[in-house]
Amino acid sequence: MIRSMTGFAAKSGSLAPHSWGWELRAVNGKGLDLRIRMPDWIPGLEAGLRTALAAGVARGNVTLGLRVNREEGSGSLAVNEAQLTTVLDALGRIEAAAMDAGISLAPSKATDIVTMRGVLEPAATQDDNEALAKSLLTEFDSVLADFNAMRTSEGAALERILRDQLAQISTLTAEAAELALARSAQTEEIMRRNLARVMDNVDGIEPDRIAAELALIAVKADITEEIDRLAAHVTAAETLLAGDGPVGRKLDFLMQEFNREANTLCAKSQNSDLTRVGLALKAVIDQLREQVQNVE
Repeated sequence: MIRSMTGFAAKSGSLAPHSWGWELRAVNGKGLDLRIRMPDWIPGLEAGLRTALAAGVARGNVTLGLRVNREEGSGSLAVNEAQLTTVLDALGRIEAAAMDAGISLAPSKATDIVTMRGVLEPAATQDDNEALAKSLLTEFDSVLADFNAMRTSEGAALERILRDQLAQISTLTAEAAELALARSAQTEEIMRRNLARVMDNVDGIEPDRIAAELALIAVKADITEEIDRLAAHVTAAETLLAGDGPVGRKLDFLMQEFNREANTLCAKSQNSDLTRVGLALKAVIDQLREQVQNVE
């Protein structure tokens, strides 16, 4: 079962006091290009994610994003001793100045002091970032599984298209073989007439040399080898599609071989019907090549 290189998955989770959101996406690429955007304060996370991605994805431009938020204000409060000292010193100076000026101030209350900016603040807590990293790495397995499930689903649809196009190539190859067989008698008669014409108009040229040149022309017009190779390439492609694991690179190379044989067939056709079939082959092979670019 082949897989597409394109895919997407998203997931969210939490481990108090943290919450997070994943986003994993991929597009076509010649090799494996991993781009990871994540917080750098979680120990060992990036290395673990890279290892997991490299094991689960063979090819494509892959982008992984992770956003981690920390819930504030849910913990206890603590007195900021430095800020409290600053506030009390300021209050003392104000009360002393008021007394010197003969102004009577109401006594300060603790409730008034604690509401002043910075006197009370959330108590510092020691986050267990290692536990957070472990939880994230565990959850990422399911993110990657969802991602690959989507790529496998797209791969199944892609495989149906590829097999249909390979069937078209097989049909056109068989038609080319029939046309080549029908053309052989006509080609033989033309070569006989040409040979007779040449033999009647040459002087001093050895018959063996003439026969060799005509044999070379016959070989250049023969498309049997191209037809056999096209059929073999169809079989090779179907075998790759039936196998397991990434086959995109091998299929991509095979497309070059398909195209080479179709070009040679067109060059040797010397027949309008055979040329038509050769051009149809090139069109289907080009469509096949475009689809293969999506295969992992």
